[in-house]
Amino acid sequence: MPLIFDKSVPGRRGHRFPKSDVPETHKIDKKYTRTKEAGMVELSELDVVRHFTELSRKNFGVDTNFYPLGSCTMKYNPKICEKIASFTGFSDLHPLLPQLRRGGMLTQGALKVIYELEKLLSEICGMDVFTTQPMAGAHGELTGVMLIAAYHKSKGSSKTEVLIPDEAHGTNPASAAIAGYTVKTVPTSANGSINIDVLEKLVNEKTAALMLTNPNTLGIFNRDIERIAEIVHRVDAQLYYDGANLNAILGKFRPGDGNFDVVHVNLHKTFATPHGGGGPGAGPVGVKSHLEPFLPISRVVKRDDNTYALRYDYKDSIGYIAPFYGNFGVCLKAYAYILLLGAEGLQNVSDHAVLNANYMMHSLKKYFDLPYDMPCMHEFVLSAVRQNAYGVHALDIAKALIDRGFHPPTVYFPLIVKEAMMIEPTETETKETMDKFIAAMKDIAETAEKNPGDILKSPVSTPVSRLDETLAARQMDFACR
Repeated sequence: MPLIFDKSVPGRRGHRFPKSDVPETHKIDKKYTRTKEAGMVELSELDVVRHFTELSRKNFGVDTNFYPLGSCTMKYNPKICEKIASFTGFSDLHPLLPQLRRGGMLTQGALKVIYELEKLLSEICGMDVFTTQPMAGAHGELTGVMLIAAYHKSKGSSKTEVLIPDEAHGTNPASAAIAGYTVKTVPTSANGSINIDVLEKLVNEKTAALMLTNPNTLGIFNRDIERIAEIVHRVDAQLYYDGANLNAILGKFRPGDGNFDVVHVNLHKTFATPHGGGGPGAGPVGVKSHLEPFLPISRVVKRDDNTYALRYDYKDSIGYIAPFYGNFGVCLKAYAYILLLGAEGLQNVSDHAVLNANYMMHSLKKYFDLPYDMPCMHEFVLSAVRQNAYGVHALDIAKALIDRGFHPPTVYFPLIVKEAMMIEPTETETKETMDKFIAAMKDIAETAEKNPGDILKSPVSTPVSRLDETLAARQMDFACR
């Protein structure tokens, strides 16, 4: 597709301004003035509209196509939630407006949203209190580990290690390391869950926490949580719940009931706020009561007269972790989503997410390797090792899916699965859509066996075909010529 500058025609205009009635002046030093025209695009309004409309149609998103990106939960976002977030009573608020003094009533609705969302998340997750301050999932992780560090410091403890499973999200070890801890890896057992025998050997007086995702990135629910919690708590370490996969267990299992001490929630995964594209996310953090004193400030409180205010006087708080009150617009969408679905609706989210994933997994396991052949939760991991015999790899399958109108799944993660393809249909996709994806994957598997060269050429339907990815990362312009 040509650049808009390539379409420019000298003298063509979309709008013409009247002649200026302001006298010209030449007081600007000539060294700061142009000696030739600025080189702006010259097109009609229709040319411009068509150019950018055509560009927009090349975008890929949940509103246009299936997006089975495992571990990222790219699901449809109800437009009613977007509408509510755009209400001027919320969108026009400034964070420096007073809380209760003159004009303070303008902020009461927003403060109530934060207060009630924290209460709702506490109930959903089985925690005692929440903060909505963290501005992304990874930010929530870091906040949670900082809370754990503050807890141990308050007790005069010198714990230095955080344990993390080898299938964990990469942000887990990053968050622990940024918080100043040494990371130790716990291997996965043959059943796809953390190896408890190795965990028992690794846990010692230096252990500050175990960070666990349940269900994990293999899509497998760990049924030994109570035993794991007992092992970790034996040395006063804290059990951290990575809530990235919370959409698989809504209304079924509350992390707090499984003796987790800290949990972060990805609102943009579980509660259908937009995800991806560099836009804002939110990663609220919930804790049990013994960690509450360390929560970041400010905190929304409900006063005796039923008004809401911000409190800052928490002497043991870890302090500010975000400007103002987090990504309020994202929190507002999640609040609307929770109220829209209610308790029964949230349970249905998990029911359908798990049903969809198992349907797809059983439909595809005859064409690809399934390293952990057992019922999954919201996502599952296939392997392209079988296709390697024909010179086809997971990346090639991902590229071939683009030609068939689908966004590729997550590939090469989790790292413990060779040629991994991590697929998550989410609860919002219909059987018809899933059947089309299954048919595409079946076609790719058969083509890989009979004519692998066709797969290795993919994608051929996109403006830019197969790139030298190393070169593209270093010389983007050259790689795209």
